[in-house]
Amino acid sequence: MHRHHTAFTLVELLVVIAIIGTLVGMLLPAVQAAREASSRNACQNNLKQVGLALHGFHDARRRLPTGYASAFDEAGNDTGPGWGWAAFILPQMEQIGIHSRINFQQSIEAAANAEARGSIVKPFLCPSDTAPSVPFPVGPRDRTGRLMSVTCAVSPSNYVGNFGVSEPGVDGDGVFFRGSEIAFRDITDGLSTTFVVGERSFRYSEATWTGAVTASQQVPSPSCPMGFQINNASNFVLSHTGESFDGAHGATEINNFTSRHGQAGNYLFADGHVSLLGDSTDYATFKALSTRSKGEVIQGDR
Repeated sequence: MHRHHTAFTLVELLVVIAIIGTLVGMLLPAVQAAREASSRNACQNNLKQVGLALHGFHDARRRLPTGYASAFDEAGNDTGPGWGWAAFILPQMEQIGIHSRINFQQSIEAAANAEARGSIVKPFLCPSDTAPSVPFPVGPRDRTGRLMSVTCAVSPSNYVGNFGVSEPGVDGDGVFFRGSEIAFRDITDGLSTTFVVGERSFRYSEATWTGAVTASQQVPSPSCPMGFQINNASNFVLSHTGESFDGAHGATEINNFTSRHGQAGNYLFADGHVSLLGDSTDYATFKALSTRSKGEVIQGDR
């Protein structure tokens, strides 16, 4: 008996490969969209955890943590220690181990705080972003942005506090600034219409949960599509709604709120809810949402 062996011809094989390629091409965007949706939800859950931690801190202290804690000289320059709002809520974030290793009376860059400032806190990182998995160096910069010396290395974060409209530093009209002690009663614009924390993408610039390392400066990330800018250390933990606008997700300055969630970004509001603000949010509304007591009328969808 003769056995007849059947096999694909070259043409048939090429047709099968073409069909598989077409199917993969059709499925890949759906897979990527599902992955991003999952990352976006994880980011929102991170911010909700931050919201619960801030409320827990407020319940205990009757106020929110300070934007960053620093003394200052006669010229108003920060002299440290510099610890920021996120460092103060570590116990409420179930990070008591890291919090217990911090000596808040000493500066962030002090040798005694090396282990704590180098600790990665995953709930402070957005899964959609490209934040480093290890601490990054900070220090003073020259006029070209070159790091002249390394003061210390600090762990990254994708979430920064809301300073308000003007440049971060002192006496913001938002919720967090140097030495701030804002209570919920001070947010007269309404807890549900004032955001306290938003996203910062490492595509634009660096951020850290630790605080404002004294005399360090912030510059654009290597992947930043904007021109060169340089900011003081408060911008590592604070952000603002700025003087110009490219959507609630984009940036016209490296210290704006930025996101990798397509055309939108996640924002935590004072009442604890998280909203994804996108292109439907106009600039006047965005600025109004960032101030705590200006009495603006909130218009449009958010």
